[in-house]
Amino acid sequence: MPEILLRPFVRLGHSVVSAIWRLGFASRFLAAIVLMSGTTFRRPYLLMREIYFSGVLSLIIILVSGLFVGMVLALHGYDTLSRYGSEEWLGVLVALSLTRELGPVLAGLLFASRAGSAITAEIGLMKATEQLSAMDMMAVNPVARVVAPRFWGGVISMPLLAAMFSAMGVLGGYLVGVVQIGVDPGSFWSQMQSQVDFERDVLGGVVKSVVFGIAVALIAVFEGYDSDATAEGVSRATTRTVVTSALVILGLDFVLTAFMF
Repeated sequence: MPEILLRPFVRLGHSVVSAIWRLGFASRFLAAIVLMSGTTFRRPYLLMREIYFSGVLSLIIILVSGLFVGMVLALHGYDTLSRYGSEEWLGVLVALSLTRELGPVLAGLLFASRAGSAITAEIGLMKATEQLSAMDMMAVNPVARVVAPRFWGGVISMPLLAAMFSAMGVLGGYLVGVVQIGVDPGSFWSQMQSQVDFERDVLGGVVKSVVFGIAVALIAVFEGYDSDATAEGVSRATTRTVVTSALVILGLDFVLTAFMF
């Protein structure tokens, strides 16, 4: 067979082998993070600093986005429900849409774009400037000192951000549905209270946000640690973090939704 015809198959084989190798390395990397997390929890200031960096600094975009998403949901929901004379169910529609689906997913995507990309760029720049190598020479494990705190900071921050996103979305739905349009506030809150189940709906969203937080945090720290030690390599790693995180969040969302509902 001519060599020119084999080249596509060779490239495909290389891509598959590379993907499998990276997946295996990421699994070992996660195991190393978990095993070396003792330093993070023995030194709370390391963890608190990363929670501030990943969570508190992401609050503005999370809260503002949640508010406008809830307002848009209320506008669309009222337009649809009013055709069937069911305007009092507007609170249920907004709350279920946010707690089950939009809150965890959109918060995860925003978290990956803001905090995930920043974590990758930070670790990648530390690798490019040989700060990680310097830690190795000083007998300081970079996974325990640098990677693990950022990983756990992201894992802890993500569910809290998703909850705040959903809460602001409900507030936005209230402002549009009750204050602006004129839906009865008693119906808005009472229907929401009676129809939104804590275990099925709220806890389901919490489970999703925790899984998304683990996935995004792992992708961010792995891509930064595995990036090429050049400016171009750090740039590519940051881009991969955002793209891969978005695809993984959407894929995991389908799998989790299929199991839960």
